[in-house]
Amino acid sequence: MPKALWQKLLQVDDRNRIELALNLLLIHSDNKNILIDTGLGNKLSDKVEIIYSPSKFVLLESLAKLGLSRNDIDIVVLTHLHFDHAGGVVSFIDNKRELTFPEAVHIIQKREWEVAKDPDELNKASYNFKEDLKLLEDVGNYKLIDGDFKLNKDVTLELTGGHSEGMQVIRIESDNELAYYPGDILPMEVNRHLAVTTAFDLNRKDTFKVKKKILSEIKERDGIIFLAHDSKKQFIRFEK
Repeated sequence: MPKALWQKLLQVDDRNRIELALNLLLIHSDNKNILIDTGLGNKLSDKVEIIYSPSKFVLLESLAKLGLSRNDIDIVVLTHLHFDHAGGVVSFIDNKRELTFPEAVHIIQKREWEVAKDPDELNKASYNFKEDLKLLEDVGNYKLIDGDFKLNKDVTLELTGGHSEGMQVIRIESDNELAYYPGDILPMEVNRHLAVTTAFDLNRKDTFKVKKKILSEIKERDGIIFLAHDSKKQFIRFEK
């Protein structure tokens, strides 16, 4: 979408940047605490700090408000491995580099892991395997999946591609209620418009197709979409 159109919907600062949130999702299902994505983390380089001006990494503080510690997370699902979603896999804790959630198995699409580990020139700027994922590889607290994967009776991971080669979205269905956490397939409310996709999308057509599918299903079921990057709304509900 050209800036001439989206600037009517979004405000920019003096450096032509928009405000983005990092809205992560916590699911309690089947007696497990399941965290979707991990945010930027707390080990950003000076260069990244200057570019993005991020706020403080507050994930562990937010979990503490819910009565949970880093050891209480059983599963971490990563929609994809771009640094703003996987940066929090490893954190500085007491001045030591550690897995943020040492008891959790991290579930990642196999293709996404391969691209993150050996990115080409198109993908290189989006991933930081050494900083974000090498410790996870060394410790072994991860599971690679290849395609759609039913995590439990309530939660299904759906491989979509589009935004990245191994992008997956989270489908939640419980007590006949439906919700999606589509991550960067539909990161902000403005992206509910089918033609509005992000400049980072590797395959805009695939993003368009999966977003159309999700929106159609959500509207039919009066469901909820959780928004990963919207700074004004954490979710939107669709009604017939």
